Amino acid sequence: MNECWVGVDVSKARLDVFLHPQAQALSFANTAEGIEQLTQCLRQAEPTLIVMEATGGLERTLVAQLMVARLPLAVVNPRQVRAFSKALGQLAKTDLLDARLLAIFAATMRPKPRPLADEAAQALADQLARRRQLVEMLVMEKNRLKQAADAPVRKDIQEHIQWLQQRLSAGEIGLRQAVESSEVWQAKHELLTAVQGVGEITALTLIGGLPELGQLNRKQIAGLVGVAPYNRDSGRQRGKRAIWGGRAEIRAALYMATLSAVRFNPTLRVFHQRLRAAGKAKKVALVACMRKLLTILNAMLRDGQPWVGEPKIA
Repeated sequence: MNECWVGVDVSKARLDVFLHPQAQALSFANTAEGIEQLTQCLRQAEPTLIVMEATGGLERTLVAQLMVARLPLAVVNPRQVRAFSKALGQLAKTDLLDARLLAIFAATMRPKPRPLADEAAQALADQLARRRQLVEMLVMEKNRLKQAADAPVRKDIQEHIQWLQQRLSAGEIGLRQAVESSEVWQAKHELLTAVQGVGEITALTLIGGLPELGQLNRKQIAGLVGVAPYNRDSGRQRGKRAIWGGRAEIRAALYMATLSAVRFNPTLRVFHQRLRAAGKAKKVALVACMRKLLTILNAMLRDGQPWVGEPKIA
């Protein structure tokens, strides 16, 4: 069977496609009709794997259509593709060259197709993203209020703050209703919030932003979130191990949960104290506790068992 690796560069107006090693370049409009034409074309090509970058939402309609067509698909981190491009020495950048690069990336790196979030899970993730935006705007307006001296300006800012708070409250009600609409999400929510340190928003963020929780082993889930330390050694030099990459919004939620957990969760409090007593820096100890908390939550959802101290970790 001949292999066919497909790269798709998604822009607002067009879908540029490259088939490797067939060296065939195609282009379609990023419309419902264009996506249907591309899907039919790819069905005929019988691709080994289709790869595209996560573009912040532009790719969602295409992804959904390709999944319905049961075509093998991987949506990859743009950072990985940029690093691959630098390794190849490709400096020029056009949509067609990007599609070709993605096809070669697929053939060389062979990323594993991952099950993507269904429509309900994607909607929950969108609601969580909107909540983060409202929180950020609320913080900015409160900072502006501290600096504002003019009375009409202060009144306008105060009214905007009040409106943002109302939208934030309404959004949180919507999030609760979304979780209550799914028995699976409700069960996950109950398991997660039973752990001291994990609040409602943290649990919702994990459910919506980390659907892989409970399906991967501890090393995989830590790497996916970005709390796994990586070596930085070269020759005789031994650099400090550091974390990088991963899902920033999950890491931020986990960080806030860990700050609470190291105070009120007996297991994590003892673990944190032991690390600090061993001379670990405060930030290093907190990151280690984040990783431990994530590992515990992953084991809980994997086994479907509530918090009982130290679950069996794999």
